[in-house]
Amino acid sequence: MPGLSALRRIFLQHKYRLTLTYSLFGLEMLGNLLRPFFLGEAVNDLLKGSYRGLIILALVHFGYLAVGTLRHMVDTRTYTSIYTQLVTRMLTRDFDDTDVSRLSAHSTLAREFIDFLEFDLNFIIEAVYNLVGSLVLLFFYDKVVVLVCLAILVPVVLISYRYGQQMKRLTRFKNDELELQVDVISTRDEREINRHYRLLRKWQIRISDREAWNFGVMELLVLLVITASLLLITHGKTLLAGDIIGIYTYILKFVSGLDTIPYTVQRYSSLKDISERIEVEAEDF
Repeated sequence: MPGLSALRRIFLQHKYRLTLTYSLFGLEMLGNLLRPFFLGEAVNDLLKGSYRGLIILALVHFGYLAVGTLRHMVDTRTYTSIYTQLVTRMLTRDFDDTDVSRLSAHSTLAREFIDFLEFDLNFIIEAVYNLVGSLVLLFFYDKVVVLVCLAILVPVVLISYRYGQQMKRLTRFKNDELELQVDVISTRDEREINRHYRLLRKWQIRISDREAWNFGVMELLVLLVITASLLLITHGKTLLAGDIIGIYTYILKFVSGLDTIPYTVQRYSSLKDISERIEVEAEDF
């Protein structure tokens, strides 16, 4: 898998920096995951006249805030350094003067690898926390809700696979046209330039339309999960206010994780096409 191979080489070359930033992000996401639980406990304690839960919630939130602030500062320093090294080595390799258009496009596409590490991989890590962490915590609230959440994973995976295949094809067409950009602009031919940008617009619209349809289908599934879960947890049961807050929040976190699955499939398809196109070499890292 070319996309994973290139990402693996980047990670191995910068393993210490990347391990630090991902470790900080993992701690940040753990704090974010636990906040709804402690919020529910704080509400329950306040209704009983106790401030214990509120104090714990404040401490958890402060820890989350401190780690998140540090992680954001480390992120920028890490990823700008990696990108600078990658694109400099890539563009200073021996190349034919006629390849300037492709190299210009490749320098832009190379940024996609760094964006994946900086943003998309964080989304994936957050999704894992939301999916797995929410199911674990929901298990302690109501086991039936966990079964509902697990059942919805099957159609989500099937939809995501089909979505990924479609996005792979559309992304390839868009990047084919992007590689021609500098050559087309250098012609100064109004008709050719207009044609080039109309084609880019066409493929971007097609990609956006697929994203929109996928968003609509996914949100319908989200609505189904939320509706079924709320009906089940409130049917013939007496729950504390804080427990309802916790359950509802973790259901939302779980469905947020579901939304990330097709997005991850799309981004991987894009990276695979880019890695095949720009032929990133081991010495670039």
